[in-house]
Amino acid sequence: MHLTLVRRVLTAAVLGILGTSAQTATFVNAPSTRIVATAQSLALPSLDAAAAARFARLALDCVHREYPNKISHVMNGDTDIEPPRQLTPAFYGCLDWHSAVHGHWLLARLLHEFPGAPFAAEAREALNRTLTPENIAGDVAYIRAPGRASFERPYGLAWLLQLSAELRRWNDPDAQRWAANLVPLEAAAAASIKNWLPSLRYPIRVGDHPQTAFSFGLIWDWSVVVEDTEMQTLLRMKAQEFYQQDRKCPTSYEPSGEDFLSPCLGEADFMRRVLEPKPFASWLKKFLPDIPRERSASWLKPAIVTDRTDPKLAHIDGLNISRAWMLEGIAAGLPPNDSRIPALHAAAANHASAALIAVTSDHYEGSHWLGTFAVYLTTKAGVDGGAAVAGRVHAAN
Repeated sequence: MHLTLVRRVLTAAVLGILGTSAQTATFVNAPSTRIVATAQSLALPSLDAAAAARFARLALDCVHREYPNKISHVMNGDTDIEPPRQLTPAFYGCLDWHSAVHGHWLLARLLHEFPGAPFAAEAREALNRTLTPENIAGDVAYIRAPGRASFERPYGLAWLLQLSAELRRWNDPDAQRWAANLVPLEAAAAASIKNWLPSLRYPIRVGDHPQTAFSFGLIWDWSVVVEDTEMQTLLRMKAQEFYQQDRKCPTSYEPSGEDFLSPCLGEADFMRRVLEPKPFASWLKKFLPDIPRERSASWLKPAIVTDRTDPKLAHIDGLNISRAWMLEGIAAGLPPNDSRIPALHAAAANHASAALIAVTSDHYEGSHWLGTFAVYLTTKAGVDGGAAVAGRVHAAN
């Protein structure tokens, strides 16, 4: 099916679920240069300053919004009864710690990509307000307190490392200062992961926060930027133990009802980081044998969202977006002449078309986090985030 027709059908279907709010209609009918996947390339949608501003606004509206708040809090006594801004003074907004962290990543990523955009000054001020030595010290103290060894592990810690990587490789005086301020929390997050991995006997193959494969990918990209060979060795070891012998991953079993990550695609997207293209192509043939050899999007269909006001059911929008970037990542890991690449691109474009129109401020259940997923996809962070940018590292002092 021609991609233009695919987009029209998907837009009509999603509008039927969303309703015809003015905000949604404005986004759907926006100029096609804002978020585009061409029929010729069937590749990732692109991002321009207008769409970037919309996504930036979602993060700006939540990174310092304390309530509502869903904390994962181990209490060691009466003195631990504190509001979120005092428990973790750096990252307390966007409903939960990990969303606050990746909301700041969104702002840093968009500032890096669009330094002269109208939202740039406000985004810079938001980062400056958060990333102070005092605030970071507060979050470090919280993480290191007794009973919190598993705090935000692995998902939130992986996003923290991704934020650090984005700041480190951005040649900007403010970014380098923020990266230096973040070092103690970066070190605490990396230490938590390194202490955990040797004892982790089994992979976590779920479709939400605990999934190991997705977080391993984020952590791997950070390790390339900072040249942490110890972390890379640990991740390679787990790739061999957990995933190397996996065969015929049952994508037909997906999704579960509250997924925002694909267990099968997440695993393949991680493995393409640790394997060279030819070995990865061979492994993928055994792991996902049903990827077609012709240009087709029908082999993996976008999941359907039934209620965007439900914080768990709204996860499905995130699943469609993360599937899109994972499919693109898998394609990027293959030899350039691999005949599966067109089908991977086609399915990625299909999923992006289905989900990006739902990234609005209509419902806080989704708006506090979906902007990050949209930016991760449209700026190709998963493809460009590791080895491709290793030569542009600017280490924090």
